[in-house]
Amino acid sequence: MSDLLRAPAEIKYAEELDWLESVDDNPKPFSWRLSPKMIRLFVLGSERADGLDRDVSQKWFGDRSIVERAIVTLASDRGLLLIGDPGTGKSWLAELLAAAVCRNSTQVVQGTAGTTEDHIKYSWNVSMVIAKGQSRESMIPSPIMTAMETGTIGRFEELTRSTSDVQDALISILSEKYISVPELDSDGIVFAKPGFSVIATANSRDRGVNDLSSALKRRFNFVRIPVVTNKKSEAEIVRFRTEELLRRHRIELDVPPTLLDVLLQSFADLRASAAAAAGDDEKLESALSTAEQIGVLEDAVLHGDFFGERALTARTLAASLVGSLARRDPEDLAILNKYLHGVVEPRSREEGGSWPEFLEGGRDAIATLS
Repeated sequence: MSDLLRAPAEIKYAEELDWLESVDDNPKPFSWRLSPKMIRLFVLGSERADGLDRDVSQKWFGDRSIVERAIVTLASDRGLLLIGDPGTGKSWLAELLAAAVCRNSTQVVQGTAGTTEDHIKYSWNVSMVIAKGQSRESMIPSPIMTAMETGTIGRFEELTRSTSDVQDALISILSEKYISVPELDSDGIVFAKPGFSVIATANSRDRGVNDLSSALKRRFNFVRIPVVTNKKSEAEIVRFRTEELLRRHRIELDVPPTLLDVLLQSFADLRASAAAAAGDDEKLESALSTAEQIGVLEDAVLHGDFFGERALTARTLAASLVGSLARRDPEDLAILNKYLHGVVEPRSREEGGSWPEFLEGGRDAIATLS
């Protein structure tokens, strides 16, 4: 763990997964390592009613029905498509599910404009082909093909970012459950073993980039991940991720609850402003997601530890918020300046607390960037 910048879920929670597997006496589909009930428990955490001898931490914060539908889909004949706005935890949920089902979440294809059919099927080791010809030994299987051969989970990130040719190639894999290798005379078909499935993610803001065909949509069960609007749930997510950050960096620094409230309220205000905006020019370019809140807090925590007084302050938090969200100049700076004068300034007079220092830090940051 200490040698990895970011350990995948199956390594990070290996001890917990081992224990869950040892006490799991529920029926398991295919060659799954955990039963559906235990997978749900691993993702959402344990409750007293579960009757376990130890607590299992909550790792994904969202509605139970979303996790249950995702697990049921993986046990069916269809692929699972997690779709939602940026920062809603789609990829993290996909990683947790793959880790719990087969203890391997790293069989991933990243969808981009440069993703080709080879990335989801196979390619060739050129030097081996020259030396010995085309064979199974000289073939380089894609992560999806490896998942098929081993009966495990393959992941496809940002599906709508890939071109229609790549999406069409995925249709045959999901429907026929095999990949044909015409270059090989014998042993030219790779069949999927029981347990194989695909978890794909798609950003709802990318609609129109490379729309999914109706044929591909039929091969997936869609599970929509909503934006977290509950302040308590969002606070739990931000706190959970921040604690992970502090442990990883071995930072002994407290995040005062009052400053966490300031951060959450600021994002809530900016989201409300974006919802009421008449056009895109009046909205921040940022999606104002929970993930971006975590990024703002991470930046402020590290700055306070490295260059401050080893304490998180409202001034540092405001500077981090402005620096993270001001992506367009002058549009975003103008929107943030309007927010500080129209919302934060009156609130700092009425409520006091951390808001006056937050206001001052935000103004200084805008002046520096202007």
